[in-house]
Amino acid sequence: MSLAAYCVICCRRIRTLTPLPKSTTYWRDINAFSTVDVEDHECAVWLLLRKSRSGHRAARLQAVQEMSETHHWQDYQYRIIAQACDLRTLIGLARSKESDLRFFLPPPPLPSLKEDSSIEEELRQLLASLPQTELDECIQYFTSLALSESSQSLAAQKGGLWCFGGNGLPYAESFGEVPSATVEMFCLEALVKHSEIPTHCDKIEANGGLQLLQRLYQLHKDCPKIQRNIMRIIGNMALNEHLHSTIVRSGWVSILAEAVKSHRIMEASHAARTLANLDRETMQEKYQDGVYVLHPQYRTSQPIKADVLFIHGLMGAAFKTWRQQDSEQVLTEKILEDEASYTTCWPKTWLARDCPALRIISVEYDTSLSDWRTRCPMERKSIAFRSNELLRKLRAAGVGDRPVIWVSHSMGGLLVKKMLLEASKKPEMSTVINNTRGIIFYSVPHHGSHLAEYSVNIRYLLFPSLEVKELSKDSPALKTLHDDFLEFAKDKNFQVLNFVETLPTYIGSMIKLHVVPVESADLGIGDLIPVDVDHLNICKPKKKDAFLYQRTLQFICETLAKDLEN
Repeated sequence: MSLAAYCVICCRRIRTLTPLPKSTTYWRDINAFSTVDVEDHECAVWLLLRKSRSGHRAARLQAVQEMSETHHWQDYQYRIIAQACDLRTLIGLARSKESDLRFFLPPPPLPSLKEDSSIEEELRQLLASLPQTELDECIQYFTSLALSESSQSLAAQKGGLWCFGGNGLPYAESFGEVPSATVEMFCLEALVKHSEIPTHCDKIEANGGLQLLQRLYQLHKDCPKIQRNIMRIIGNMALNEHLHSTIVRSGWVSILAEAVKSHRIMEASHAARTLANLDRETMQEKYQDGVYVLHPQYRTSQPIKADVLFIHGLMGAAFKTWRQQDSEQVLTEKILEDEASYTTCWPKTWLARDCPALRIISVEYDTSLSDWRTRCPMERKSIAFRSNELLRKLRAAGVGDRPVIWVSHSMGGLLVKKMLLEASKKPEMSTVINNTRGIIFYSVPHHGSHLAEYSVNIRYLLFPSLEVKELSKDSPALKTLHDDFLEFAKDKNFQVLNFVETLPTYIGSMIKLHVVPVESADLGIGDLIPVDVDHLNICKPKKKDAFLYQRTLQFICETLAKDLEN
């Protein structure tokens, strides 16, 4: 059948022979279907489209699955689905592992930049358009810094000069040498914070933020850090269901569908978080900023029977803390990851394959060794504050609805203990306690760390941050936390596994320090296993068959044995 004939058929289906305006041919909802004039071998496409709009959820899910598993169609058949499917179907296809990218139309053309304007200026204007009152101190700080530094930067660029200075000096130096990228990073950091506020998300959308961020995302294909911050903003906006149709119409789903298939674990995980927040057909959970599902990242027919949560420590992150121990070769994000020889996130690469019935979540939060390096000078968050913040986010992600194992490194273990104690005091959090099966502690300073005592002539430790001060061996709060949790864990019969480093860790170029001594890593219950590595590598197995990973896997499988069988 010719293309012209198909155009006539499509027009009949929407009961008009008037050609669609060019600006609206990207995203169109078709409300009525007919198979009149369609050849027999083409009926399957339209029948699947009709099925995808069924009033029965099971039928809709089956239609999306059948579409995603079809790989023998011609290009125009994928385009028919792309142009005719609804929002739910499009998101479902994006979250289906086998979906062909031809299901996704290119994003609509972006509006032209204003005359005599640049993308940096429009980004700054978007930030300036957001409410600047009734914000917490850190959002005010990021916004003020971004507006002042970007103003100076743009003025310098227009004058043909670029000069470092002002409050942003340490940040500017870390963002690279390109002035425009520096300006954009300032603004994006602030927009990430604003996008955590629902009313500010509405403002971002109303002021053209979705299109502007998309332009910036495409412009910086070679800058993963900028792209990840943009994805964080879109993921935060996707928490607001009334914005879903706008996000879809702006073309973001096609970008996300490609990103989630990336070999780069961080890029794929950011996209997976955003798509999960958009998918209200199969998801009840919402993943707030800093909460990433490592597995499953797609819709799956595999029943998920338990959760394993990874909580990093000081100066850690949701992905880099849990990478394989670095080999001697230079590994960068530009090198294709060979998962057979090296993984940048072993929970996603190894654990997900060994235990496919698990949901694996990793969380991220800002920490610092010193107030010199803190991302927000006013942000002096205690372990108690952070534990409540993380607990709220994890509960929104459905943590507590199924059996849980917590895996923690360093200060992350103190957060886990504090979270569980706090959850025990709140009736609405009772499921978190009742479903906690076990905890793995990688070099957790239950009795304090020498790190807090170092006030030596190295700039990172001249002014220890609040987090570091709380790790002091003579900290009353730390002793109370330990005593309370030990009694609580024994009462609840939590299974516990403790690992501890035996080698010193190099901090900077001047200090060699045994961060967590064996006696401090001893919780008082559970096995305590010394490992000949330093503090940073205690949670980074050298390879999949290494003792560190295999013992971790054994603990998870044995602790969840009954739950995984049911």
